[in-house]
Amino acid sequence: MVAEYTTLAFVLPVCAFVGYIIGYLIDREMDTHWVYIVGLLLGIVAGFVQLIRQLKRDTRDDDNL
Repeated sequence: MVAEYTTLAFVLPVCAFVGYIIGYLIDREMDTHWVYIVGLLLGIVAGFVQLIRQLKRDTRDDDNL
């Protein structure tokens, strides 16, 4: 149980970092300077979605006890 909540602390930063890196690599490849922002925003949204999913799953499990 503690390990699940510990991973929640890393989900949002890791998702944001991965989104930024993917956007940065696309920027380098396409010679642009704005795609990294889109990647960062998508990573942040993905992190929040994963956090909400996990919290809903945990809340649902607690209700069944």
